[in-house]
Amino acid sequence: TSGLAAGIDAAAHRATLDAGGTTVAVLGTGPDIAYPACHRALMAQIAQSGAVVSEHPPGTQPLRTHFPSRNRILVGLSLGIVVVEAATRSGALITARLAGDAGREVFALPGSIHNPMARGCHRLIRQGANLIESPEEAIQALAPLAGELAERLRGRLEPGLPQSDHLA
Repeated sequence: TSGLAAGIDAAAHRATLDAGGTTVAVLGTGPDIAYPACHRALMAQIAQSGAVVSEHPPGTQPLRTHFPSRNRILVGLSLGIVVVEAATRSGALITARLAGDAGREVFALPGSIHNPMARGCHRLIRQGANLIESPEEAIQALAPLAGELAERLRGRLEPGLPQSDHLA
């Protein structure tokens, strides 16, 4: 799940599609408008095998005020947030703050101390975010929670199955 933005967001969507996975694009525009516009084909590809989500009606143009609410939806759809790059003032840090407030795991990838786009990640790590160096580390950290939630859902969908007491 990502925001279809230029850079890391688009790279994450493309990598997921290339690996045969399912990805979700959360937009700060109407569901019919790709932003940036050069991601129109990527958005169509995501819609074919995943989902494109927006709280805005069709035709809604990109406005600066729409992107923090997009980040809130990203957090709501995720078990954890991975911040790969972030300047000291960035949408990624807003998303990380929202994730922490919502009780989601926050992961940050450290970078060079000379790279201004790593400073936000370093700040997150100092504030208690999980330092990760590979996707496997985030997956391993989230696996127990994902398993627990899957078991709870299975119990709701198949009421005749016995449930663990700690999951009821």
